[in-house]
Amino acid sequence: MSLIIQILVSFLVLLSFILVLNVPVSLATPGAWETSKDNIYNLAKFWGTLVLLTGFAQGFA
Repeated sequence: MSLIIQILVSFLVLLSFILVLNVPVSLATPGAWETSKDNIYNLAKFWGTLVLLTGFAQGFA
């Protein structure tokens, strides 16, 4: 179970890093927000789901 939690946390950290870099660049680049907002929203939904899933898995460890 510990390995699963480590993998989930690693994905969470990686996705957080991607979002921290991607969102400001998309907002600062002219016209980039309109083309990438669906992708960013989907990544944010996946991030939230991953947070809940990691917390749920931690509850059983």
